[in-house]
Amino acid sequence: MRSAPGLTLLHTSSVHVPVFDALRDRHHPGAVLRHLVAPELLERARERGPASQAPAVRELLAGSGGPVLVTCSSIGAVAESLGPELGVPVLRVDRPLAAAAVRTGERILVLATVESTLAPTAELLAQEAGRAGRPVSVRTRLVDGAWDRFAAGDPAGCLRLVADAADAVTAADADVIVLAQVSMAGAQDLATTAVPVLSSPATGLAAALGQ
Repeated sequence: MRSAPGLTLLHTSSVHVPVFDALRDRHHPGAVLRHLVAPELLERARERGPASQAPAVRELLAGSGGPVLVTCSSIGAVAESLGPELGVPVLRVDRPLAAAAVRTGERILVLATVESTLAPTAELLAQEAGRAGRPVSVRTRLVDGAWDRFAAGDPAGCLRLVADAADAVTAADADVIVLAQVSMAGAQDLATTAVPVLSSPATGLAAALGQ
C-alpha cells in the first residue's frame, strides 16, 4: 500500500486502538488513523466461520475511501478479498508477519488463542511461502486458557500464558514462532525462548502506511 492521508483500521477489539496509536506516535508521526471497532465480527466468525462475515465487512468498509488495515487475523482473508470490489487497498495485518516468518525459517509454529485464527494463518503462510518460493512446514497450536483470560479483562494473564507456550518451544521444535493475533503481541517481549518470536502490529502498520 502507498502512503495516504488517512488509513482505516478495522478491529474486533477496542484494546487494539491504543496499540496502533502508540505505534503511529512512535514510528509514523503525522499519520492519520481512523479506527473502526466491530467485536461482533469475531464473535460471529467463531460461531459460523470467517466467510460468513463477508457481507458485514463489506458494509463496514464501503465508505472507507482509502487504504484499510484489518487487524483481526480471523477475518483478515475475507476482508482482503473484498479490496478489488471496494476499490481500495485492503491489507491484513498479519501478511507482512507471514512473509517475515517464511524468510526466517522453514519450520514455523503458529500460536493462537482463538481457534478460528489457526486455519487462516496457516493458509496465509502457505501463500507467502509459495510467493517466496520457499518450502515451509507449518504447525499450529492453541494456547489453552489464554482467550478466556483476555475475554475476562485480564490481558496480562493472557500474555503470560502465550509467553509460557512460546518458552516451551526449543530450536529442536521450530525455526520461528508466529503469534497469530494482534492481542498476543505483548508476549513477544515476555518470551525468553531462543527461537525467534514474531508479532504483527508494527510490521503491519508500517506496510499499510507504505513505509
